[in-house]
Amino acid sequence: MIPYLLFYKIVQLFIFMLLGFLIVKLKLLKSEDAAVLSKISIYILMPAAIISAYDVEVTEAISSGLVLAFGAAFLIHLLLLLVDLIYKKTLRPSGAERASAVYSNAGNIIIPLVSFILGSEWIIYTTAFLSVQLLFLFTHGERLFKEDKSISIKKIILNPNILAIAAGLIMILSSLRLPSIVGEVADALGSMVGTVGMLIAGMAMASVDFGAVFKTKSVYICSAVRMLVCPLLVFVLLKGILALPFLSIENAESILLISYLAAMTPAAATITQFSKLYKSGEDISVSINALTTLLGILTMPLFVMLFQL
Repeated sequence: MIPYLLFYKIVQLFIFMLLGFLIVKLKLLKSEDAAVLSKISIYILMPAAIISAYDVEVTEAISSGLVLAFGAAFLIHLLLLLVDLIYKKTLRPSGAERASAVYSNAGNIIIPLVSFILGSEWIIYTTAFLSVQLLFLFTHGERLFKEDKSISIKKIILNPNILAIAAGLIMILSSLRLPSIVGEVADALGSMVGTVGMLIAGMAMASVDFGAVFKTKSVYICSAVRMLVCPLLVFVLLKGILALPFLSIENAESILLISYLAAMTPAAATITQFSKLYKSGEDISVSINALTTLLGILTMPLFVMLFQL
């Protein structure tokens, strides 16, 4: 049942991408307008989604589940950084290709996906992967696009997404809840992340010469790393965690399935947004995003079935 629901949801997200593509082709907007939407998504919608996800009543079972989810998320990202290192040394990809290979589209897909497949009460566990991914994305990931490779600790700390993570963790640890009106605003903004992210990707696609780009072998190699190599390695890692004899956390398999779903999604739409902001690797990142989204319609349900065997 879950693979079917997954297939359904991915097709739905692809339709959003197609709408973004048509908006530009019909000359209602320009492809360059996606840069404005990218800023809105990165600096308003994503922080709102994070805060909204943390605005829950935490029980002891949820606390232990979050510890497992955070631990798995850190291990997954360390594994992905190892993949990036090997990818960089062996094939010498561009920054956009490296970022597209190791960073998944969890920020746009995982919350609506988990809500649709497992139910809204499971969304809390998505925050672990999203929080860890954002820490890596706005440090390692963003550096891949910048000419200045130095890391500004001040900029990282003051990044709205990092501030949202910090606020969310404080809320969890102190059992604080948002005032109802603020919580409803955060919910409304956060629910737009997936839709807007795919619209941005579709708008960016409209300016790409796919005939030229898809003749580039590196697009296929990068897509294979993102959609086949990374999910297979993460599968081995998570099955290893589940096999630990001392793991006695309630619903551990479902929690790690959420982590796996987040790790196996197509290339991050945020990478397309970074490429727009920094004017670096735009055509490549958009092409990889489109190809991996198409591949995800097939690979994600298959990997979920494999995980559940």
